[in-house]
Amino acid sequence: MPKTSARLLSLLSLLQARRDWPGQLLAERLEVSPRTVRRDVDRLRELGYPVVATRGPDGGYRLDAGAELPPLLFDDDQAVALAVALRTAVTTGAGIEEAAERALTTVRQVMPARLRHRVDALHVTAVERVGAQRNPQADPRVLLALGAAVRAREVLRFDYRPASPAADDAPTAAEGPRRVQPHHLVTWGGRWYLVAWDLERDDWRTFRADRITPRVPAGPRFTPRDVPGGSVAAFVAGRFRGSDGAGEWPCRGEVILDLPAAAVSVYARDGVVEALGPDRCRLVLGAWSWPGLAADIGRFDAGIQVVGPPELTDAFAHLARRFADAADDCAGR
Repeated sequence: MPKTSARLLSLLSLLQARRDWPGQLLAERLEVSPRTVRRDVDRLRELGYPVVATRGPDGGYRLDAGAELPPLLFDDDQAVALAVALRTAVTTGAGIEEAAERALTTVRQVMPARLRHRVDALHVTAVERVGAQRNPQADPRVLLALGAAVRAREVLRFDYRPASPAADDAPTAAEGPRRVQPHHLVTWGGRWYLVAWDLERDDWRTFRADRITPRVPAGPRFTPRDVPGGSVAAFVAGRFRGSDGAGEWPCRGEVILDLPAAAVSVYARDGVVEALGPDRCRLVLGAWSWPGLAADIGRFDAGIQVVGPPELTDAFAHLARRFADAADDCAGR
């Protein structure tokens, strides 16, 4: 039987990998008795991990959310992925650069040398176009508040600072309070926008997140509406091109990527990115050809789920055959 400290780490790793664990199954995986599992769970609770017992025929355990953040356990790949994400956070436009740098320092300090070398080999430099102005960054607390309102389907009240006639980002007096039904939080051109139904104007509006100051408390819950055109991506693209159309690209497709929205938005050009969770997002992108669009999406090194249209699915299949043939040719030399 492994030592207590090693067994506790194994138990914590199992609890993090799956939502519910029957007590007997945990005992079998750890090769100990159910009584030992109960004692180890009590030790984890003493260390600050909110492990709750679940009811049922067999009973079990679950690692729940707590009031404080206890020490976390990552495997090698997770630790490296976390460090890379923190290092690239400078390009997200979410105003978290300083916090990300401090978090990266903390994570790096506890990494074994073999992992530190992998992380230190990655150097990321944010490059802006010559003559381009840096986009104002949205307050991370505002983004969290907007995202929470979207998920809860609650009427949002906020003060809004409109664009200045003289300069796009010059300070102006805030207008408020605005009352809207928030539907989507998206990125466009490196900026965050809230897509919402404006209750005062009885119409759809897009609001820049860096100009929003939320008010509390939130309003009542609402029933979601259908965005014009049936697609938030087409709606946003049309608004920024001065119409309600889906844009000028002859080929336009929609996919789900297993990546955070902030990581995708930096490279999405004029595509529309919608956060679906901490590690998933919706991307709608255009190109001059379907194979070109598939190749453009394929550069995101992550799982891809094609939403549509069928031409994009066919383009992925076409490229897959072409790449497979190229690999076979190289192998045959």
